[in-house]
Amino acid sequence: MHAMQYEITLPADYDMRVIRRRVATRGGALDAFSGLGVKAFAIRERGVDGSPVNEYAPFYLWNSLDGMNRFLWSDGFRNLCDDFGRPVVQHWTGAAFERGPAWARVPRTATRSIEAVAPGSDAAAAVGRAIDGLRERAATPGVHSTALAVDPRHWEIVHYTLWEPDAPEVPCGAATARYTVLHLSAPEVARLPTGRHW
Repeated sequence: MHAMQYEITLPADYDMRVIRRRVATRGGALDAFSGLGVKAFAIRERGVDGSPVNEYAPFYLWNSLDGMNRFLWSDGFRNLCDDFGRPVVQHWTGAAFERGPAWARVPRTATRSIEAVAPGSDAAAAVGRAIDGLRERAATPGVHSTALAVDPRHWEIVHYTLWEPDAPEVPCGAATARYTVLHLSAPEVARLPTGRHW
């Protein structure tokens, strides 16, 4: 599994209905994309759920590098670059994935937090603790699925969780970004391997 996200920060007065229309008209193009586990078409809106920015920030879980590469060199991604400029594409190696109690429902909210692995600390132990936390998160009511991935260049651990529409309380601390999910493309979500990935 490979995780990927790009964040397109938009002006404070940007009409986010433009992004909503874009996703409504183009989002379905990836609903059968080979190699894609999940794409959450996620946004943050300035002043909503504590967001300081307007942002389009889709998050992907790939079953194959081939699929990720085909997407990055596709007309669809080229069109996004033409419209908004080429974004920095963050990507992480997958460490774990779990399904939650709301697996059968369509998620409409997501959270992402990034945790630094301190220099000089045991990175394997830090990832192990994060996986233990992921298993606990996966059992939380309202969780559709949750993933853990690692950037071994900057030594960061990313936690990404999809939540059902009416999750009563979505934990969101200072280090956590909360998103609205406008559409979920999940052609190979059932093929994402669960548990620890080594």
